[in-house]
Amino acid sequence: MGHEGIGVMIRPAIKKRRSAVAKREQRAAYLFLIPALLGLSLITYGPLLAAFGIGFTNLNTAHFVAGNKLEPVRFTGLDNFIDIFKNPSIDTLNSIMVTIYFAAIAIVMSIVYSMLIAVLLNRKMPARPFFRAVFFVPHILPAASVMIGWYFLLMDNGIINYLLSRLGAGKVQFLSNAATVMPTLALISAWTCGNLIVIFLAGLQNVPRVYQEAAEIDGASKIRSIVHITVPLISPTTFFLFITSFIGAFEAFNAFYLFTGGSGAPAGSTGSVAMYIFNNFYSYNRTGYACALSVFLFVIILLLTLFQKRIGDKHVFYNN
Repeated sequence: MGHEGIGVMIRPAIKKRRSAVAKREQRAAYLFLIPALLGLSLITYGPLLAAFGIGFTNLNTAHFVAGNKLEPVRFTGLDNFIDIFKNPSIDTLNSIMVTIYFAAIAIVMSIVYSMLIAVLLNRKMPARPFFRAVFFVPHILPAASVMIGWYFLLMDNGIINYLLSRLGAGKVQFLSNAATVMPTLALISAWTCGNLIVIFLAGLQNVPRVYQEAAEIDGASKIRSIVHITVPLISPTTFFLFITSFIGAFEAFNAFYLFTGGSGAPAGSTGSVAMYIFNNFYSYNRTGYACALSVFLFVIILLLTLFQKRIGDKHVFYNN
């Protein structure tokens, strides 16, 4: 039997063995995915489905208190969802405007700040690993401790205003003035986005060096090289971070609650949609309405994300 005949006999056996190995690897992969799928089901999709269901009822937190004589929990159809549009209160409209305003400022600050820091950290410099760690640390700190620390720094009689007064400058009402509190919160949000810096760094390291070298040979300055070469080539990374920052800004809660205790002070300027949902659930005992608002917020974020995805696919440069 020639070599060709032996090869014909061996190939099916090799394919069969590879198929068996692939099946074992697939089974192992599914087993490793089970914990993650359980976590998503219990922590993410389960509460989402529960909120969607409760949004069709008259349930409120008083139903969970023994001895309260309330009408039984009943199905109310679309009443809670209709109330969002039929009778929008000043708080509802204000929370939507506050959230949009915060998202616009926070997203721009976070993206620009993270990109600039990533560009600087991507260059050869002394102690570069140390500075990368320094800028990432704020992201892994507990949100409560970060906000409390910034509160003592920025309050009217805080450390920053004390230093300003010692330098002869006037005090700045960072947190007690409706005009300055939102930019202040957006700035703190940008300061904690170390994860964006890391992702930008990963994107920058995938930019082919040959393009930048060609630009330098043609006499392009560093800034022109960054603007016309680096930024377009990392546009997929920028687009991804824009979407995730957009979702995070619309769901922002920690800063608003820890700085104001849920009151929306000053003058309702920090009453975001997330805070409005929280107050309806815990303060106003309108559990069904709060769940309907949550579903409404989820749908709005989903639609806006899909809209951004459609636009991004046309304008983002994918280097295939």
